[in-house]
Amino acid sequence: MTPSPIRKVLSIFRKHRVRALLMGGQACIAYGAAEFSRDVDLAVLCSANNLARLRQALGELAAVPVFVPPLDESYLRRGHACHFRCQAPEVAGLRVDIMSVLRGCEDFAELWQRRETISSRELGRINLLALPDLVAAKKTQRDKDWPMIRRLLEADYFRHRRNPRPGQVDFWLRELRTPELLVELVRRRPARARRLETARPLLRRAATGDLDRLGNALEREQEVERAADRTYWAPLRRELGLLRRSRHA
Repeated sequence: MTPSPIRKVLSIFRKHRVRALLMGGQACIAYGAAEFSRDVDLAVLCSANNLARLRQALGELAAVPVFVPPLDESYLRRGHACHFRCQAPEVAGLRVDIMSVLRGCEDFAELWQRRETISSRELGRINLLALPDLVAAKKTQRDKDWPMIRRLLEADYFRHRRNPRPGQVDFWLRELRTPELLVELVRRRPARARRLETARPLLRRAATGDLDRLGNALEREQEVERAADRTYWAPLRRELGLLRRSRHA
């Protein structure tokens, strides 16, 4: 998929003044963690006015719903995703996935305040989930998301480690998933690491330099998050099952 259909989708959303934040694979590309993605994933403000603008944008894209649930404020507020397939000529076949509530993240108003805005030659001006929010949203039960989290954090660390922004060191200490980089960071910032050991006990492992045990601790940490995501989605999946059955009854 070339960038032009994705640029078209984003430009139409801007045209209709849809308050939305790019997330998913396209946001990962923007942050320098290469990933090929055929979808456009967006977090949107769940308000009557914004959803009306969203429907206008989807109409211009000739986007038709796929799967369930339908685009409705009640479903978005409960954490569901609404899925569309574009049929307009310039974007034919492109999927657009819409969410408003993201597990592990603050509400949309907070996400919007923390957003990152960049200008891309391929995609134009983009409002993105801030990197910490994108990392939190990626902590799912899906196998493919965890290598992406690791690459996102590595890219951010290598880009900024010589001159980190305020709060960035704490972010890395809380989130880095590469054992060697965690050991390096803890040795460079021991006082910061000690302050965060209660929140992230595996930092004690990083301080010893034992890469094998640190790797095991990172795997256990990942499994806790995957289990939490399965628990979060279980009632939503049941609801989707009921919707599918009622639609075909």
